[in-house]
Amino acid sequence: MTKMTDAATSKVAMKIVYYWLCYNGFPAPIIHPAKNNLHCTVGLKLHMKSTLGHFFSLLHMLISDISLDRIFYSNSYGEANNSQEIAFDLFVGDLNFEEDVSSDDISLEGLQQELEECRNDNVVANILSKGTKLREYTKGVENNLRQVELDSIQDYIKESDNLVSLHDQIRDCDSILSQMETLLSGFQAEIGSISSDIKILQEKSMDMGLKLKNRKVAESKLAKFVEDIIVPPRMVDIIVDGEVNEEYLRTLEILSKKLKFIEVEHMVKTSKALKDVQPELEKLRQKAVSKVFEFIVQKLYALRKPKTNIQILQQSVLLKYKYVVSFLKEHGKEVFIEVRSAYIDTMNKVLSAHFRAYIQALEKLQLDIATSSDLIGVDTRSTSLFSRGREPLKNRSAVYALGERINILKEIDQPALIPHIAEASSTKYPYEVLFRSLHKLLMDTASSEYLFCDDFFGEETIFYEIFAGPFSVIDEHFNSILPNCFDAIGLMIMIRIIHQHQLIMSRRRIPCLDSYLDKVNISLWPRFKMVFDMHLNSLRNANVRALWEDDIHPHYVMRRYAEFTSSLIHLNVEYGDGQLELNLERLRMAVDDMLIKLAKTFPKTKPQTVFLINNYDMTIAILKEAGADGGKIQLHFEELLKSNTAIFVEELLVEHFGDLIKLVKTRASEEAVVSWSSSNSNNKERAAPPPPPVSAITVGEVEPLVKDFGSRWKSAIELMHKDVITSFSNFLCGMEILRAALTQLLLYYTRLSDCIKRIPGGSSALNKDLVSISSIMYEIRKYSRTF
Repeated sequence: MTKMTDAATSKVAMKIVYYWLCYNGFPAPIIHPAKNNLHCTVGLKLHMKSTLGHFFSLLHMLISDISLDRIFYSNSYGEANNSQEIAFDLFVGDLNFEEDVSSDDISLEGLQQELEECRNDNVVANILSKGTKLREYTKGVENNLRQVELDSIQDYIKESDNLVSLHDQIRDCDSILSQMETLLSGFQAEIGSISSDIKILQEKSMDMGLKLKNRKVAESKLAKFVEDIIVPPRMVDIIVDGEVNEEYLRTLEILSKKLKFIEVEHMVKTSKALKDVQPELEKLRQKAVSKVFEFIVQKLYALRKPKTNIQILQQSVLLKYKYVVSFLKEHGKEVFIEVRSAYIDTMNKVLSAHFRAYIQALEKLQLDIATSSDLIGVDTRSTSLFSRGREPLKNRSAVYALGERINILKEIDQPALIPHIAEASSTKYPYEVLFRSLHKLLMDTASSEYLFCDDFFGEETIFYEIFAGPFSVIDEHFNSILPNCFDAIGLMIMIRIIHQHQLIMSRRRIPCLDSYLDKVNISLWPRFKMVFDMHLNSLRNANVRALWEDDIHPHYVMRRYAEFTSSLIHLNVEYGDGQLELNLERLRMAVDDMLIKLAKTFPKTKPQTVFLINNYDMTIAILKEAGADGGKIQLHFEELLKSNTAIFVEELLVEHFGDLIKLVKTRASEEAVVSWSSSNSNNKERAAPPPPPVSAITVGEVEPLVKDFGSRWKSAIELMHKDVITSFSNFLCGMEILRAALTQLLLYYTRLSDCIKRIPGGSSALNKDLVSISSIMYEIRKYSRTF
């Protein structure tokens, strides 16, 4: 059945049901307007053939879950009257029975408005339309209720036996449950007594656990005390009679723990057991100290044997017994000092002897590169032939040129030279190669010794005492070599080698050679500065007359300078040493002055210019070998080359076409004068006076020049070509200069042609003698193809 969802419609429907009940004789219900449901009280004082049984039957139906559908299905009206079913369902579903409530509480306020609102509701309209049949409908409902009541009574009567049986079963269950209640009450009492016993046992257990814990703590302390203070017979046998091996070292550790225990623990010092044990421990300590001292001294003496590999002996033998040294350091201080001194003395002598022998072997492999006379500005012809006879000629170039000597920096971490192998091959090396090998051996030996001392003795200071001897040997050798070293390139290479070695030691994180390498570096720089200043002074104080040669090709002094500068620039690429750059600039200024002086010794200007160009070109070519960017020095020489090239081109053209060039330069065109006059005609106050008047060029003045040029211009160009070829050492440079000269000639001739065109009647008179521009261009291209 459907129910109304609208609140207002539901309320109006309940009021309509209320009127229907009043109309059919039921007691008046009470409507509470404040609520949406209908509260009613039915006294059920049925004065029309009603009995008390009917009242209870009706009350039972209203309270129970009997479906109203059963009532309506047996109704004489059937299913046709849906509106009455909805009204009765609303009424019965919301009934609440109360007693003795009068019908005077009914409130009909707002009924008319609600009826108007629900006029279009189908359910309400159906109920109102069939209100005349409600009495008959009520009687039918009453009859159905009576029938249902009778049927219900019959059902109860049929089930009476089952109800009696159910009553008996319930009574038996009640009896059994009573017995169980009694039994469980007894259990509860017993469990209560057991709980109290458990609490007592728990308290006793906790007390026993605490006592056990205290006893275990006391037992552990006592056991440790006994273990630390007793001297087992086995330990005594090993210390006194055993050999020094791994088991002996383990026993030494146990003895060391016992000695520390009786010295540190205050409780032990007050115990009576100490009086019995302490003398025995002292005897064992003395025996162990003396025994391990003899053992370690024997091992140290093995280092003094010739041809002994010290590092293998240290790693495979001595480090196995490093605990012996720790034991002596803790329990035999005086003996430890003796062992330490013995090791320092042994290694000092052994390493000093090894480095001395290695240095003597290296000195036999040394190749002398430079002497005090091998300076940039010194005349090679003044040097005695006997002083040069001992050295091959090919070694002289290494004085200034870097060459393959730079490879030593690429092989910085290669193993040191083995002298007897190099000596067998009769190979000689520049000193920087020997310098690298010596310091490579020093680094490897020092690194190994430093790590061993730190591990074996537990201290780093012992290293410096050991290497005092080797450092002294190396310093003695270096101090004898350095004052006689005049190889500036070699000195700079050694400075770079020291820098690389410092980086290697830094990567190894071993600082033992920091101070030594700094000292060597500080020694090398002043020597390099001194040799560099010797080269500088040789240029400043050079005897120009002695150096001058009647030759326009590059001078050997300039080649020395270029190679020397290129080498130092190359060695400074990755370092950017500003002090070195400053010194190179000073050297460049000195060589500039000397080169100008050499050039001025030529009687004519043209050879002077050619001499300068050849030297500048050679210098630039050598500087480019140092790198793509030659820096300020290369830029300086490129500017000088450019300016001197322009001078030479002008001189070369004047030599062959002097009259033509003089005419073009000195006789300005009329257009220039007119142009100047027109630009200044409106300016009354002129900043400068007008140019002097220029007479007009005549055909007679130009004609000899044109005919002369036309008759010999090709032969003149050929002579210029031969002159350039013989004058310049660098063919490419000469061809560039020739092309520049021909281009400038073309410009001059073009200007001459323009002058002729401005001469009245000049073009017609001289046209047959003029050489076409295209012919000159063809000739220029012909010479350009040669390079």
